[in-house]
Amino acid sequence: MFVWLLLIVPVLSVLTFWYRRRNMYRLASKIPGPDDESPLFGVAHKVLGDTEDIMTALQDLSFAAMKNDGIIKAWLGPILYFILVDPVDLEMVLKTCMEKDDLHRFLRKLTGNGGIFAPVPIWRRRRKVVVPVFSPKIVEGFVDVFAERSDVMVKNLMNYSGVGKFSIWPMLSSYTLDSVCETTIGVKLNAQAEKGSPFLKAMSVLLNLICERIFHLWLQPDWMYKFFPQYKTHQESLATLHNFTDEVIKKKREELKQEKESKTEVDFEYDLGAYKNKTFLDLLIHMSGGEKGFTNLELREEVMTLTVAGTDTSAVAMGYTLKLLGKYPEIQEKLYQELYDVFGDSDRSCEKEDLLKLKYLERVVKESLRLFPPVPLIIRKVLQDTKLPSGRVLPAGSGIVCSIWGVHRDPKYWGPDADKFDPDRFLPERFNLAYPCSYMPFSNGPRNCVGYQYALLSVKTALSTLLRRYKVVDDIEGNSTPHIRVKLDIMMKDAEDYQIALERRECVPVNTKT
Repeated sequence: MFVWLLLIVPVLSVLTFWYRRRNMYRLASKIPGPDDESPLFGVAHKVLGDTEDIMTALQDLSFAAMKNDGIIKAWLGPILYFILVDPVDLEMVLKTCMEKDDLHRFLRKLTGNGGIFAPVPIWRRRRKVVVPVFSPKIVEGFVDVFAERSDVMVKNLMNYSGVGKFSIWPMLSSYTLDSVCETTIGVKLNAQAEKGSPFLKAMSVLLNLICERIFHLWLQPDWMYKFFPQYKTHQESLATLHNFTDEVIKKKREELKQEKESKTEVDFEYDLGAYKNKTFLDLLIHMSGGEKGFTNLELREEVMTLTVAGTDTSAVAMGYTLKLLGKYPEIQEKLYQELYDVFGDSDRSCEKEDLLKLKYLERVVKESLRLFPPVPLIIRKVLQDTKLPSGRVLPAGSGIVCSIWGVHRDPKYWGPDADKFDPDRFLPERFNLAYPCSYMPFSNGPRNCVGYQYALLSVKTALSTLLRRYKVVDDIEGNSTPHIRVKLDIMMKDAEDYQIALERRECVPVNTKT
């Protein structure tokens, strides 16, 4: 009798599990999946490798979705996902399916309920505070910080000029970390002066571990993860980041308390002029309600989110842009001509007004973001059966992988040369996309990235500073389609860590205007 129970209980459990999900199976059967999907494990076998293998698999699924009218299903074990590249369907999903997928719980170990990854009720409340903090007038006030940090980066790169190929990633990420820390929490971390910054190292290690955990099913249960060697490294890196941030917030609270005690009530009138001299942490404390506003934990969550997103996103965008300019020297020389027209022989720092004149630089950056978006995927949860504009119905309990990488390269919307690096496709007379979600390097809809203007200003300031002094050299592409191996470490990064060579410029324009 006992033996029969051992046999019957698992069978009944499987049947009950299947019966409760019968609607999901029914609706999923109407949407095609990849040809090499396993009957039991789905596409889990395709993401067993390293982060480069994982990104390759996701690219393949995006291409498959293009061929299947913009959608394809993919089972990750028992979990059902739909990969979308149709911009009309994507626009609806990003406006209506706003809950983040359960896989984001691993990122929340780092950021908690910071704005990007928070559940919708928490996100709504915090977004009202965060959005004004990123107003254009406030963000523009940080250009001086970006310029100062860029000058430091350029001086450090002198040691690498003319020595052949090297990885520029440590310099880019140190620049962005210094910029983000100074503008977000008011701390001059000096990561550019300190080789192997503990904060930067801890963040890099942790993001890699989180990505590994997302795609490897056996690492996902918390109780099981503790038995793997990665757990100790994960916890140590997490403590490094959280302890540093907590100490900064504590000191800021004390500083504001002393400041309050030394001022009269009339001195506390804030205006945009005053905001320009404040960090994001100052503004978050004030706009959330001061001592009655965000708790220290909530401040840490928002600060960590801004730091992680701001550091990696901007560094990745710069890295790909430099790689592309090295591969296409004619585009680089055209950009250098624009820089010379604005700055001439001057060695002065970049200013806010300069950036408005650098139209070609902006097009180059936008095209780089199209081909190599730092965040290639957005994953949302389907809480109830959802009918898409295309007519397909996504079942409750499934997840949606919004493939930014895929929609940016779909020939249906970008033409037969979708894979070509062509900054002039962003000329006003050519850039006339029919659907907003055909181009969304910073997402779309209510949960889009609030810091996109901040990121663009940081990237353009740094690139204009660097490219005035150095020529980027890389293996020249034989055709118009750039080939860069990529990996997924939460952000999509160059698998070879942005190997380039630099040659010192002599501040002579390519084609001097008469």
